[in-house]
Amino acid sequence: MRSAEKRSWGEAFGAFIHPRVITMLFLGLSAGIPILLIFSTLSIWLREAGVDRSTVTYFSWAALGYSFKFVWAPLIDRLPFPVLHKIMGRRRSWLIISQIAIIAAILWMGLTDPAQNLTMMAFAAVALGFASATQDIVIDAYRIEAAEADLQAMMSSAYIGGYRIGMIIAGAGALTIAGLFEAEGVYQHYAWTVAYGCMALTMCIGVITTLLVSEPDIQRLESKFFHKTSDYARFLTMFAVTVIAFVAAIYYAGNITDPLRTSLTEGGMIKELAGFIAGTLKLGIAIAFAILVAWLTTRVGLTPTGMVQEAYISPVKDFVDRYGKAAIVVLVLIGVYRIADIVMGVMANVFYTDLGFSKEEIAAVSKTFGLFMTIGGSFLGGVLSVRYGVLKILFLGAFLAAISNVLFAILAQIGADTTMFIVVVMGDNLCGGLATAAFIAYLSGLTNISFTAMQYAIFSSIMTLFPKILAGFSGTAVDMVGYSWFFIGTAVIGIPVLYLVVLAGRLTDVKEAEDAKAAEA
Repeated sequence: MRSAEKRSWGEAFGAFIHPRVITMLFLGLSAGIPILLIFSTLSIWLREAGVDRSTVTYFSWAALGYSFKFVWAPLIDRLPFPVLHKIMGRRRSWLIISQIAIIAAILWMGLTDPAQNLTMMAFAAVALGFASATQDIVIDAYRIEAAEADLQAMMSSAYIGGYRIGMIIAGAGALTIAGLFEAEGVYQHYAWTVAYGCMALTMCIGVITTLLVSEPDIQRLESKFFHKTSDYARFLTMFAVTVIAFVAAIYYAGNITDPLRTSLTEGGMIKELAGFIAGTLKLGIAIAFAILVAWLTTRVGLTPTGMVQEAYISPVKDFVDRYGKAAIVVLVLIGVYRIADIVMGVMANVFYTDLGFSKEEIAAVSKTFGLFMTIGGSFLGGVLSVRYGVLKILFLGAFLAAISNVLFAILAQIGADTTMFIVVVMGDNLCGGLATAAFIAYLSGLTNISFTAMQYAIFSSIMTLFPKILAGFSGTAVDMVGYSWFFIGTAVIGIPVLYLVVLAGRLTDVKEAEDAKAAEA
């Protein structure tokens, strides 16, 4: 992990008013708004519109764009946006485009009534997920390039603070606005249109920030393959052809997977599991076909092999070279560390609603109070990580994140008790904040300064991919076993993570020791 020179307490606190740090506060707010609008807030909206629980949780897949953002991260990193690049620079031009796309997607969702057109709402949610993930890629790159290493910790802190404020706005704020324009117990689409319209207006804070800040002043490493407009055009063409191939494969693979799903269902398998198997096969076929098409573009000379290798292969090769066999364990750990939190989290707001808590109560306790508890947990996790080491707190965070899910099972048995509701939210968010702080510190230590943006995009994609896929079946699981056993089950699936933390720590310690001996020799 890269470390900065130590500073006095005065210098450390003074860094919080550095212009770049303040910038990250507002960009963090801009990044924190979209996620809840396609996750928990949308879940409540869909539930009020009469959408069944299993379908509500399927909408968590709209956020899968966050898990696949490494696919187009090199595109954003390498290609200058036409016209705007010369006016605003590479990072700011892509940032303003992604923010405009987010505003458009939020308005699209707000104008769509899920009770009348659920498919259109699904398309709008996917569009918002893609635009928001793109904004995250650009902000990560901007943060890394905008300041030296000794200011990165402060910029990250400001970003997290802004992100949490954005979540409060999109969670408590959106629910409160919808409640003001909606009669108690009566679903009215207009109320949610106003709420989402206000969220789109709030995104203008990010747009204004992007227009006011300056482009990072850095010397980029000279690329061996990206020089002329024709080079960018060839890479963009390869990417576009690959995406078209992927979409076409998804469409036509249904001729294979749909009969399979029908056959499995008729054979006695539950329809949700049959759909998951068929969907996974369809995705696998599409990915394989897209990779084949990308490879063919290099064989026919459309895209030089070195261009693809520089953009996609080199960051992965660097990670594998540095960690060897331990890389597999580390990647598995990254992929499942947040499994207990995410699988449970997608049902949390639906659970509160089903227990009988009002939107105002959920907004006050879960959204506002809960997010402040998360910030407190993050601070605690950071302090403990410095004091005792990241791996020890990584283990503690995984343990607490799993155990805290049992509190929800207790609440399910007690019922709509406000005091217990507060205790559950406090425990869950403190534990989640602590675990997240340790996890981010761990991921940061895994990156190489030469490939920070791409490697972090890969890590952040992997860490949510499998949990989000599994979370899509949370509603079905609740329908089958009930809330109490569901929450206990989410705690149990978090236990193997503890072993992975210990194993990853041992293997990486051995690898670092071997590298040190080799360097001395």
